[in-house]
Amino acid sequence: MSFTETFSDFYNKVKASLADGTFAKLTMAKTIGNTDLMNIYVRPIVEDGVLKMELKYKFQQEEQIEIHTIDAARDKLVTYINNPFMSAILFTTEFDLTYKLNKKRAVSITEKGNTFGNASEVLLEYLNQ
Repeated sequence: MSFTETFSDFYNKVKASLADGTFAKLTMAKTIGNTDLMNIYVRPIVEDGVLKMELKYKFQQEEQIEIHTIDAARDKLVTYINNPFMSAILFTTEFDLTYKLNKKRAVSITEKGNTFGNASEVLLEYLNQ
């Protein structure tokens, strides 16, 4: 399976956590080598009454922010898997889900106990409208 397919499976869990109100945050990390782009932090944001995703790109010297629809955010994030990021972590109030590439570029998706006890406040406010 390609990175696009496996990441889409992972991102479906992101979308499910948004729908059920358990999403806390999403982080892309573990770069290959010394890159200018260090992390991408993803959080929900409401723009004109529509739930969207804010992508905060953390570079060594600066930060940049982009806002995308939920599906467009997936399309944007998948381009960073394997170049430069080797992992993405979905934090929810129920579990943490890690998407990881090893040195041979084999994908593993593992679930463990939750790190966060509270979902994104923006998401909860949006769902309770």
